[in-house]
Amino acid sequence: MSTEEQAVEAPVEDDARAEGEPTDDAKPAPSWWHRDHPTFSALSGFFTGLLFVALVPAAFVGVLSVVFDTEEAEDLFPFVLLTLVVPLALIASKRTRRFGKYFLLGMVLTAVVVVGVGSLVLWYLVEHQQ
Repeated sequence: MSTEEQAVEAPVEDDARAEGEPTDDAKPAPSWWHRDHPTFSALSGFFTGLLFVALVPAAFVGVLSVVFDTEEAEDLFPFVLLTLVVPLALIASKRTRRFGKYFLLGMVLTAVVVVGVGSLVLWYLVEHQQ
């Protein structure tokens, strides 16, 4: 880089600093989620509940089928309902109450949609059977 190029670039950087614009070194890290942003906790709670309903029973069945035979795994499957304690414990704590409410809402709405769509598909298949 020649001295002429340095001379041209230097005033631009000085002008940016003089106007109060932060430089690359002075930019703060994004930390809005560390201040309990209400939208972030609501969305993350809802989608955590959605994933919880989809993944936890499947993982529970997978572990049971590996550890036990099929008959005993079927008998032990209702114990997956004990995982409902997780959102209730989150709701009980004041610090995580908002996240826990949306966590439970995501779980309930996911279950309602899955059962509703499943029953609608079953009804359609039975009615249009040939």
